[in-house]
Amino acid sequence: MSKIPGFHIHARPEAALGDALLQRYRGFPVANVSDAMSRTTGTSALRPFHRRQGPLVGRALTVRTRPGDNLMVHQAIDICGPGDVIVVDAGGAGPNAIIGEIMLALMMARGAAGIVIDGLIRDSDTIGQHGLPVYARGVSHRGPYKDGPGELHVPVSIDGMVVRPGDLVLGDGDGLLAVPAAEAAAIADRVEAIQRDEADVLAAIAAGRADRSWVARTLAAKGVL
Repeated sequence: MSKIPGFHIHARPEAALGDALLQRYRGFPVANVSDAMSRTTGTSALRPFHRRQGPLVGRALTVRTRPGDNLMVHQAIDICGPGDVIVVDAGGAGPNAIIGEIMLALMMARGAAGIVIDGLIRDSDTIGQHGLPVYARGVSHRGPYKDGPGELHVPVSIDGMVVRPGDLVLGDGDGLLAVPAAEAAAIADRVEAIQRDEADVLAAIAAGRADRSWVARTLAAKGVL
């Protein structure tokens, strides 16, 4: 424990999400997982900066830092590994970036699954040429400070979405979602049921037998028809 207020590296919880469960989520659109979670959480305020689009799926390695400072993000990179998504609560503010090209290279070398930053990045053109998922609020050419304070392995807020250490973090073109680790298997079951239902609906549309009677019933119940 640090003797300086605001600096703290907590013990990282033991991973509760196995590789098989992570692989299961790779086939799920964020929208369907959101439906399975009653559409009550997640964010679309951060945007993807990796142009070679692919899903973001991994375990949250959480960082809380002051806006524009990346000291604790460097520590997170040094301890991250395959399957880890570094999730940085940087206050959502600028004007300084949190990561750039060099830090991205370090994450790629360690096999990280991606990074989510409620803050800014720089070297965005270079970052965009790589496939490692990077989500952030925006871009600034101003480099980061490296003084702290900050914390690792604590609950963080990403645009109001709470992410706890070890949570499942998902991202695609629709936005970001955090799934509590203890609920991930049960939610996956619900997602698979949703996807089966959607497949049936799409098949019915293609066959010209889609049942749209619910629209008229709903409007009639509201006194419109």
